[in-house]
Amino acid sequence: MQIKKEDFPIWFDQLTDEHWAIVLKNSVCLDYNKNEIVCKQGSFATNVSFVVSGMLKVYREYKGENLIMSFVRKGEVFGLSSIYNNETNLFSVATVMPTTVFSVNVNIIKNQIREYPDFAEKSIIQLNKEYSNTIDRIISLTQKQLNGRMADALLHFSRNIYGSDEFNMQITRRDMADFCGMSTESAIRILKEFHNDKIINIEGKNVKILSKQLLESLSEFG
Repeated sequence: MQIKKEDFPIWFDQLTDEHWAIVLKNSVCLDYNKNEIVCKQGSFATNVSFVVSGMLKVYREYKGENLIMSFVRKGEVFGLSSIYNNETNLFSVATVMPTTVFSVNVNIIKNQIREYPDFAEKSIIQLNKEYSNTIDRIISLTQKQLNGRMADALLHFSRNIYGSDEFNMQITRRDMADFCGMSTESAIRILKEFHNDKIINIEGKNVKILSKQLLESLSEFG
C-alpha cells in the first residue's frame, strides 16, 4: 500500500524530505485480518505505529483475563508509551476488523524526539492524552456500578469512536465486557435492559442511542 506523507499523524508534518526518506526506509506497512495479534504485552517494543484503516483494541492481560484500555482508529498512534518502558510493550494490541498498520522503527522515533522540539512536544501531548484517558478509565472501573460503566462505554463510542448516536458496533459483546470490566453475561444483560428501557435500540450490531440524557445520568451517578 502506498503511504503518502499526508496520511501520517500531524507529528510528521514538519519533517524535511531527507528525514521523510529515512522514515520510509525504516518502516513497514502491513495488513492484518480480523482478530489478529499486532503486538504482545511484554514483547520488545520495536515500533511506534499508526492505523491507516480499520480499528484496533489495546488491552492489558492479567491472570488469563483481558482489560481493554482503548480502541485505536484510523490516523491514531499506538506504542509510544512503551518505548521508554524498559523497551517492552505495556499492552497487547489486536484487530477488531481487517486493519492496515504502518509501523516506524522505534529508534527513528527516538531520534526525532531528540532532534525536533515540535515532534517531542507532540509526543508529550499524545502521552498526556493517553494518561488522561487511563485516569478516566480507572475512575469508571473502580467508582461506578455496572450500569454506569456500560453508559460510559456507549457514550465513548458515540462521541469518540463513531461520532454519531447511531452506529454499527463492530466489536464483540466479549470486547464490550472487557472494556467495561465485567463478565460477558453481565454486558449482554445490561445492554438488553437498556434496550427494554428504551435508552438504546439494538438490532444485531446496530446501536442507536434513544436517550442520551439518561445515559449521561447513568454515567454521572452510576
